[in-house]
Amino acid sequence: MEEKDKLIKDATSEKIIAAAEKIATQSGEVTVRKILRELGVTNRVFYNRFHNVDEVLEIVYNNTVSKIRESMATEYDGKRDFFEYVTDAVTETLVLSYDLKMKFNRYVFEYDSLSQSNYTWYMERIKKLFAYAKERGIVRPDIDAETLSYAIWCFCRGYNADAVERNLPKDEAVEKFRYSFSILLDGLK
Repeated sequence: MEEKDKLIKDATSEKIIAAAEKIATQSGEVTVRKILRELGVTNRVFYNRFHNVDEVLEIVYNNTVSKIRESMATEYDGKRDFFEYVTDAVTETLVLSYDLKMKFNRYVFEYDSLSQSNYTWYMERIKKLFAYAKERGIVRPDIDAETLSYAIWCFCRGYNADAVERNLPKDEAVEKFRYSFSILLDGLK
């Protein structure tokens, strides 16, 4: 690695990331100039730590994805209705990602669409839920978990993308999503 490729990772790096996240959630478009203005620092301070704004946005995105995944990470405990649990968990994911995508639209949609790790994580989580449900006779025995997981992934992502693109109010988006998703789940019983 050449000397010029070595980047500083320090408290200022974290401040740059925090500033980018703040700008993303307040105004949507994140630029190096806006980060510099927010922090009152120079180009040199930024470029000693990051090659470009997309590096910072990738970190912000990955931090946000981690928070969103936490909503789906809790195990089903069997104490409440399985379909209610699934609907609530998926709705929570929608709500958490909705605010972010409304404010951080361009970058999140571009990166999210290309993120194999995000796709893989959700597919495995959904398949695990349906394996549990099949083992206990909660869903039809003929359910193909792989195909169903992919369909749910597509439904959730597509619904979220369209609701954000159309600027639906979050409450309306959630209400329509829960209604539609519950009909989809009814077909599994």
